[in-house]
Amino acid sequence: MQRSLFEDTPVPRAYVRLAFPVVLAMVLSVVYNMVDTWFISLTGDTDLVAGVSLCAPLFVLSVAMGDIWGLGGSSLLSRLLGQKKDDDARRVSAFCFYAALGTGLVFMAVLLLFQGSILTLLGAREAVLPHASSYYFWIALGTPFIVLSMIPNNQLRTEGFASLGMWGAMAGSLVNIALDPLFIFALGMGAAGAALATSVSNLITCGIYVAMIRRKCRVVNTRLSLARLPRRHVFGVLGIGVPASVTNVMSSLSMLITNRFLSPYGSTALAAMGIAAKVNMVSLMTLIGFAFGGQPLFGYAWGAGNRQRFRQAARFAYLSEAGLGCCFAAVLFPAAPHLLRLFMQDPQVVSAGADMLRYMQLSSILLGVPLVTTCICQAAGHAPGALILSLSRQGLLFAALIVLFSRCLGYTGILLAQPASDLLTGALALFILSRIMKRLPDSAR
Repeated sequence: MQRSLFEDTPVPRAYVRLAFPVVLAMVLSVVYNMVDTWFISLTGDTDLVAGVSLCAPLFVLSVAMGDIWGLGGSSLLSRLLGQKKDDDARRVSAFCFYAALGTGLVFMAVLLLFQGSILTLLGAREAVLPHASSYYFWIALGTPFIVLSMIPNNQLRTEGFASLGMWGAMAGSLVNIALDPLFIFALGMGAAGAALATSVSNLITCGIYVAMIRRKCRVVNTRLSLARLPRRHVFGVLGIGVPASVTNVMSSLSMLITNRFLSPYGSTALAAMGIAAKVNMVSLMTLIGFAFGGQPLFGYAWGAGNRQRFRQAARFAYLSEAGLGCCFAAVLFPAAPHLLRLFMQDPQVVSAGADMLRYMQLSSILLGVPLVTTCICQAAGHAPGALILSLSRQGLLFAALIVLFSRCLGYTGILLAQPASDLLTGALALFILSRIMKRLPDSAR
């Protein structure tokens, strides 16, 4: 446990030390996703690319299941460590590990039992259906490992071992990149090969994380004997974990809704959205990683009642997110068509995807406020604020806006819905932040 990092290190340095490895791990994960899409696009089959794109919500839902125990557990862990309650923290860590494993197994069973209905809900039809079905099956089999990998990845940071989480994620991504061409082309598995590579790499990542925890950690653990948890702590995990999970569920829902609204425009629009979304993940995951990478610092300061350090961390996070968002927009606006051509040469896909990517960058400029505020809600154990923001940005607000804008503006309205939702959610986040700052522990004042 590196307590000096949380108590004495200057806030900007401590924040960057915690967040930078998370950003690197996420960016590498995005690179692997882009390479995955690139390998699939080498087939030149637009229907195949569209089929894989339609199944993207499955991976996001698996991550959402993991976030219940990963983000919920790490939030409580941080506060307990700030209060010097290490024994309680150990039990929380073990409980979340095995709860995630059980959740992943149940989720896998549900996906396999209702495969046909879920594929229909995702919008898989006609020529796209065979590719979507084969990808779906292998991703479903890998969901227990995708869910489980989220637990150590989040918990390692609570002890100050953010770099270990980074190396674990990087190793898994590199394995995935190596397996893609083997399964997709050498073994002729196509879309199924891409999904199998993802599932196998997550299994390997889980093994790496467990080895790291057993060798390095003093609090974070995988001991079954410690997995019994008092009811108040279970509710403490779920109170933050469920809203965190809802964030990814809403992300998956927004992808599903967007694909459904784009379906009338054909496979070209779906393929363009799939590629543009993957390219946009570089900026999106950098912003998410930097915002949530500092969560252990927020949680520790809250648990320790250190109001000044909490405020300094919040100010640094908001300013950094604003600067990063503007930088990404400035680079990706002019580079959009060139980046799309790296994946497909079809001029219609490139043109549509470039426009989509530019609209996505409007969100990058606005995204920092709701992201950091959501992180602060989780760190402070403020479940209502976290839930409201989770339901808003890519959920209720987005759904209402995409229906309204598509009717008023057609195709352009579909693309404009997310930036508009981010703007409104940012205003809501500032209001919630003002309420949270009044709840800082009395000992910090």
